[in-house]
Amino acid sequence: MLEKNTSPSVAVLLPCYNEEVTIGKVVRDFKTSLPQADIYVYDNNSTDRTAEIAAAEGAIVRKEPRQGKGNVIRAMFEDIDADVYIMSDGDDTYPADAAPAMVDKILEGYDMVIGDRLSSTYFQENKRPFHNFGNRLVRGFINGLFGAHVTDIMTGYRAFSFTFVKTYPVLSRGFEVETEMTIHSLNNNLRLFEMPIQYRDRPEGSVSKLDTVGDGIKVMSTIFRMIREYKPLPFFGSLGLIVGIVGLILCGSVGIDFMHTGMVARFPTLIGAVMLVIAGLLLIVTGIILDVMAKNDRKAFIVDANRFALMKRQGK
Repeated sequence: MLEKNTSPSVAVLLPCYNEEVTIGKVVRDFKTSLPQADIYVYDNNSTDRTAEIAAAEGAIVRKEPRQGKGNVIRAMFEDIDADVYIMSDGDDTYPADAAPAMVDKILEGYDMVIGDRLSSTYFQENKRPFHNFGNRLVRGFINGLFGAHVTDIMTGYRAFSFTFVKTYPVLSRGFEVETEMTIHSLNNNLRLFEMPIQYRDRPEGSVSKLDTVGDGIKVMSTIFRMIREYKPLPFFGSLGLIVGIVGLILCGSVGIDFMHTGMVARFPTLIGAVMLVIAGLLLIVTGIILDVMAKNDRKAFIVDANRFALMKRQGK
C-alpha cells in the first residue's frame, strides 16, 4: 500500500439524518476499509446524537441546514476536493469493504462507479415491496429511453471522479438525486461501471426516512423533467404527433361529410381540428429547436469537463 502522502486523496461522503444507531459502525467500517481516506459526515438537522457519535469516531462533521439529501450532496460536492469520492449512507446498508475496489475503478478512468444492489441481495433483504417495484419500473423506463443497460438506477452507494463531482449540477433536493445522477451520466455519455455489492436491510432500531409514495412521485417527476430537458425531440415530437394525428382525423371526418353533402356542416369541429394540427406542428418544431439546444449543452459540458480535468492535472 502506498503511503498517504503519495496516494490519491479519497473522501468518503456520508449524508446523515438521525442515524445515531448506525453511524458509529459505518464510520469505523470505512476507516478500516479506507484508512487513507477522510470521512465526512454531513448532519442534515438531526435531532439525535448522530453528529456527536460521528465526531467521536473520528469523522469530520459538518452541518447542512437545507433539508434533503440532494441539498446535502450539493454542499458536499461544493466543499470537498479529492481525487476520488465515495458516497454512501449512514444507515449501514452498504458494505464498506467494497469501497477499495470502487476507488480502483475510478483511478482506472471511470467517471462514476455504481454500487449495484439489485444484482445481489436487494430483493431478498429489502422488506418494502413497493420499493422493489419502483426500482424495476424506473430502471426499465430509463434504460429504454437512453438505450442503456444500467441495473441499479437509484443506489446510494457510488464512487466519483473529481471531474464528475465538480461538473455535475445537483438540482434535486431530496432522494431523487440518485436518479438524476444516473440520467445525467447517460445523457452525457460518461464512463460508468457497475459493481455488484451485498446490500443488507437496516438493522433493528434504525428507521428509514423514505416515503414510498411521496419519494416515488418525486422520482417520477424528476424523470419527467429530465426527459423533457435531455430528450426534447422525442418528448415534444411524440406529443406533437399525437395532437397532430387527432387533428388530422377530425379534419378527415369533416372532409368526408363535405364529400357526401357538398357543404361543411361542422365549422367548430373544422376550426378545432386545424388548430390541433397547427399545435402539433408547433410542438414538433419546439422539439427540434430544444434538441439543438440540448446538443449544445452536451458540447458545453464536455468542454467544462475537459477544463476541470486539465486544472486537476496542473494542480498536481
